[in-house]
Amino acid sequence: MNILPMSLGLRPRLAIEIRPEGVVAARSADASAMLAAVSRAEVSEGAVVPGLKAGNLANRGSVLAAVRSALDAVSETSRERSREATVVVPDASVRVLLLDFDDLPNKAAEALPVVRFRLKKLLPFDPEAAVVSYQVMSSAKGAVRVLAVAMPKDVLAEYEGVVTAAGYQPGAVLPSTLAALAALDESDAAMLVVNAGHSGVTTAIVQGGVLLLHRSLDMSVDGTEDQPHIDSPEFDGLDAEATMQTSVLRAAEMYGLVDAIESREIIQEVSVAAAYYEDTLQRAPDAVISAGPLGADRLAAMMEEGGMDGLQVREMVNGAMLEAGATTASTPRSWLAGVRGALKG
Repeated sequence: MNILPMSLGLRPRLAIEIRPEGVVAARSADASAMLAAVSRAEVSEGAVVPGLKAGNLANRGSVLAAVRSALDAVSETSRERSREATVVVPDASVRVLLLDFDDLPNKAAEALPVVRFRLKKLLPFDPEAAVVSYQVMSSAKGAVRVLAVAMPKDVLAEYEGVVTAAGYQPGAVLPSTLAALAALDESDAAMLVVNAGHSGVTTAIVQGGVLLLHRSLDMSVDGTEDQPHIDSPEFDGLDAEATMQTSVLRAAEMYGLVDAIESREIIQEVSVAAAYYEDTLQRAPDAVISAGPLGADRLAAMMEEGGMDGLQVREMVNGAMLEAGATTASTPRSWLAGVRGALKG
């Protein structure tokens, strides 16, 4: 099972993303990922609890019903229900790391054990009990940078199993933010992406198709947070912290999607990523691309209240990426970044 968005060839024309906030599915006719149909389904509160241990689907019945409903709604015919669907899973259920090697074998069969060995000291679980994929980001004499993704097999089985039980065949399985990044054009312009929702936030920086930063913060439903998982080897001691004001917290509470503490954590993560962007690229970012259900408008308001009003915020998915017949009344564009990326290519 491949858990990287790269090197997948032609992907299934159906995709589904499972998040604590709900489930969203989409269909496209071809690799351009113009969305022909989209659908969103609710899950019960606490039904999806992302993490690196079994038990991600705390209410499997609720998730199964949502997955079946969303995929059936975007399938053109009953025959499509035997087709493959790319599955997008929460970032908190996967580990994404950028690794530097002096050298790496060219053959995947020889390189993968080397990557797994490096991961033994970096993962909070045994890489031998995980599905591991890797992609070379850059290569020069004496320096090879690799993007590695690892997911415990029992966690992967939960997400694949619920799609299978819904009557579909899981194809590739992609982490939410990497799936969203796959939809970006490989231009030379650097982009700062924020994937934020109720349960966590991931910030990423990509330039020319190369991932420079992937930083995730998992916020549990009981209000406790894990330490940020920093996935760039260059991130040495950089700790920029946003100045929080009472108005930020009140604004977040008013929006209802995140509470006061989660708002503070989200803005701090954006601030740290923006500082890393400036430190690495020697210039400040001029825009933030929103790829999660929090939405660009809510994220922009939170950033403005937190003193980050100089950054424009825009949705990753815009109206030009949906066909005229696609229904979005109950599926905001902010939910569609992951499934669109999963369909592109």
